[in-house]
Amino acid sequence: MKGAGLGFGHEDHPLLGRRVRDLASGTEGELMAVVAEEIPTHAGRRWTRHAYIRPEAGGRELPTAVGNIEPLGTD
Repeated sequence: MKGAGLGFGHEDHPLLGRRVRDLASGTEGELMAVVAEEIPTHAGRRWTRHAYIRPEAGGRELPTAVGNIEPLGTD
């Protein structure tokens, strides 16, 4: 799976720029990017997709699986 649309593995996503929650950690913030990344594994290299959320309090963007994000509010 290769990232399509925005370059450097970045992908377009309908929630980009919107408030979201990471279901795994409970982090709430703005979805800043969805990135397709090739990672090494014991069985060879594979593609994975990560969503990057900037917490509402600010600070470093936190990665999570794209399937772990849900929209918040109606902004």
